[in-house]
Amino acid sequence: MNEETVKNLLQKAYQPGQDALALHPFYKGKIAIAPKVCVRSLSDFSIWYTPGVAEPCKEIRDDPRRAYDHTNKGNAVAVVSDGTRVLGLGNIGPEAALPVMEGKALIFKYLGGVDAYPLCLDVREPEALIATVKALQPSFGGINLEDIESPKCFYILDRLREEMDIPVWHDDQQGTATIEVAGAMNALSYVGKPLGEAKVAMVGAGAANIAIARLLVSAGVKKRNIVMIDSKGVLHSGRADLEADKERNPQKWDLCVNGNGEQIEGSMKDGVRGADILIAASRPGPGTIPPDVVSAMASDAIVFATANPVPEIWPWEAKEAGALIVATGRSDFPNQINNSLGFPGIFRGALDVQARTITDGMCIAAATAIADMARERGLSPDYLVPSMDEWEVFPREATAVGMQAIREGVARAPASADELYHHAQEVIGQARDMTRLLMESGHIRAPP
Repeated sequence: MNEETVKNLLQKAYQPGQDALALHPFYKGKIAIAPKVCVRSLSDFSIWYTPGVAEPCKEIRDDPRRAYDHTNKGNAVAVVSDGTRVLGLGNIGPEAALPVMEGKALIFKYLGGVDAYPLCLDVREPEALIATVKALQPSFGGINLEDIESPKCFYILDRLREEMDIPVWHDDQQGTATIEVAGAMNALSYVGKPLGEAKVAMVGAGAANIAIARLLVSAGVKKRNIVMIDSKGVLHSGRADLEADKERNPQKWDLCVNGNGEQIEGSMKDGVRGADILIAASRPGPGTIPPDVVSAMASDAIVFATANPVPEIWPWEAKEAGALIVATGRSDFPNQINNSLGFPGIFRGALDVQARTITDGMCIAAATAIADMARERGLSPDYLVPSMDEWEVFPREATAVGMQAIREGVARAPASADELYHHAQEVIGQARDMTRLLMESGHIRAPP
């Protein structure tokens, strides 16, 4: 690739950051609260507020489940972060995390029709964060944990899932894992390598990759065929540093002992050698993964370099090093493997059946729905999963997730597949139409 082409690609890659600096202060935030009831005159407030509102309050007092009928609880999700592990930026604090959580809320609404509220908490201790989130339960139908550092994020998620009666989900774990599994299913299918026989190398051993590994195993990958690499090298049972830390981080130690069936030791290149697919959720690049690491992989190599804002290796570098298929987390390159393709539809389905939790089975159902839609439209090295523009994928995910919740017995409001699909289609369509109408009327201003 010549120097001018690379220069143009790099300029395109860094442009979204420059645009963000200009447009965030222009709009002063990305979301707002809008009414969903008619206000024919001010006398309607006697229905929506006092005195009329007392009657719904009394019904909910007698049966708390009626909150789903009388309020927006069943479509409300809290996006909760302590700002300790934001994108590729690290521990930047709750205020600096707020633009990310607002962006998450915008995607929830536009792609899933879900009303999401960014809540950045100045709370660092796990027990305090757990207590705060549990106290939110009366107001929300679900909780989306976001950008919480590892390994405390595992403990927090497990506790909250166990102790709360609404879905609690950590998007950096379950959301990322869902879309990575969908992409891996289709990439391996395209190159003709069975999921159950694939050799998987994983660069990065934080929350994302540990959750991806767990869901890959649920989908059919053999755990012994997964080789994970952290900043000190390959994970194996001889890593005394990780054995000493196994009480605090048991998931990582499990992959030392039960992953890496050949007990490979050494550097990143040693761990990746001969792999069919490389999944990276690590330090942002470029240069985190050198090209010679990709060259050591098997034929028809697949590389998922998903760090944000810059992938661990540029796609053109990975292809020049021998990769047939390359995916990143960015929308400006082909094959965006990003959790934004998952969480709006998954929460739509979970909320619509009033699920108590989001199980791994529900995540696999969503991954399969994503993968199936791309297969129907024709796989290629540059098309593994639908893009977010193909909004039909979200009602399909919602339906698959809702039906799986019903099958697993975690749904409190069962419905048919047709009912779930048409409801999701309607609610998501309304959210998109509302945005369009506000833009056309000038209430959302055009950017300068």
